[in-house]
Amino acid sequence: MSDKPRIRVKAGSTTAPGLAPDRRPAPRAGYLRDSRSQILSTRGTSLRDHREEVRIAWRRAAGLAMDIIQNSGRLRGAVDQVIADTVGVELLLNPMPDLSKLGYDKKETDAFVKLLKAEWKHWAWSPRECDLKGKFTVPQMVDVALRHDVVYGEALMLMDYMSAGYRRRYGISSGTKMCLTTPTALVQDTSEIEGLFQGVIHDEVGRPVAYRLAQKESGIIVKRDHRAHDAQGRQMVAHVFDPVDSNDVRGISRLVAAFREYLQWEILVDTTIQAQILQTVFAQVLTSEKPSADAFEALEALGEKEETKELRDQFRDYFLAVMDKAAESEVSVGYDPKVSHLAPGEKLDLMSTGIPGPQFLPVSQELQRGMARAIGISTAAYTMNYEGATYSSTRMEGASLYPVVTRRRDRIASPISQIGFEHRVDELIGTGRLPFKGGYEAFAANRDKALWAGWQGPAKATADDQKSAKAASERLLNGTSTLDMECAEIGADAEEVFERRLYWHRRYTDEGMPSPFVRNPGAGEPKDDVIPAEKPARKKEDA
Repeated sequence: MSDKPRIRVKAGSTTAPGLAPDRRPAPRAGYLRDSRSQILSTRGTSLRDHREEVRIAWRRAAGLAMDIIQNSGRLRGAVDQVIADTVGVELLLNPMPDLSKLGYDKKETDAFVKLLKAEWKHWAWSPRECDLKGKFTVPQMVDVALRHDVVYGEALMLMDYMSAGYRRRYGISSGTKMCLTTPTALVQDTSEIEGLFQGVIHDEVGRPVAYRLAQKESGIIVKRDHRAHDAQGRQMVAHVFDPVDSNDVRGISRLVAAFREYLQWEILVDTTIQAQILQTVFAQVLTSEKPSADAFEALEALGEKEETKELRDQFRDYFLAVMDKAAESEVSVGYDPKVSHLAPGEKLDLMSTGIPGPQFLPVSQELQRGMARAIGISTAAYTMNYEGATYSSTRMEGASLYPVVTRRRDRIASPISQIGFEHRVDELIGTGRLPFKGGYEAFAANRDKALWAGWQGPAKATADDQKSAKAASERLLNGTSTLDMECAEIGADAEEVFERRLYWHRRYTDEGMPSPFVRNPGAGEPKDDVIPAEKPARKKEDA
């Protein structure tokens, strides 16, 4: 007989797990404290440098973005809306040079600004003059750059100078040329030894010094480095993107955060439409009184007796006549629906469909809201559905999105125009076609001050033009705004407005007609545009 194993157990304890006392975990505070459902543990994550995330996902994200935009009318329209909100027809140049230390007074500075605007307007709207390929105007290149920003998350502009021989060949006068390049030409190579990361070469400080592009020459793809700045310090490459992290080198498609939502919405719509088509096609019931196989077997059971033969033949002839008539009828449902005469005793019923269900619209709208936020436009503009919109909601929607539009204009669109403007003015002053005090040497020494400029976009969207106009007038009268600020709100240049108003005012007065710009004709000029002072309250006379 073998001995039983003996286990020493501490007093007051038990070896049975089921008998152990129920001890709840002690409450604690901290980040990532999960719930009882353990929902956080179901989502695994990893932490990497954001520029590595961009490098790994860049090509696939760009391919997906291009594919869904090319195959979606709604997304194509949304990208067009982004361009319209950001630049409108074109970005208006607003030079703001600081020439006070170069001997310019206010009048001379205004004259210089006027020359800059005229030269830029003629050059930017001539494809043969501004584009290296001679195809696009500057506004068109800005439009393409915004499309690149949505699809690739970045835009790339190269500057070049065309020699005199080529200019004579093409019959053009300017040598400054802009060349908008697709971001796919920027290689994905990375080499820590060269300071190369995803096609951008950096110095030891981390500043970009060159961009490596893959170009096709004589049918062969070669890689060439393009310097970020030339020997004189002029910027030769404009690589614009919206960084997420301070170490970012490249951008990524703005749609990357909404791919899942868009594909879910696309599947939702496709399956709903397919189910509705199938239900519509088959939601028809054809009721027929034609005899079944049992009826024919019953006729055969009558046999060949003389007393039943005549009855059987009559039933058979009747059924054959009915079936011949049915063969001539037709029920067709499809691209060319058709219903002919039914056979005797038949009835066609059309049933109602139950698709889409009541949950379709809420789910669809939720997915569309996510897409609109990722692109940077309003949900109403994305869906073209203004149902339920009110004056207050429309104003709040515009107020929240307008900073997004102006930010996109300043960070993405304006640098593309600015680099072309800087090189064009540099050429004009260097060749003597644009007078500048002190010559090119003075300009080169004060380049940043002479080339400082702003770029103005289209008018800010309003829900009520009359209320917006009254609000602008009130701000001007109480001194909280200026004319150039109010002109910017409606997409106009204050200098051009002044010149046009002065021109038409003099033309009216020279012809002896009242000027439409005099607010209170005959009321006396000193009182125009002045808020009348309140009359002092009368003192009560003593009784």
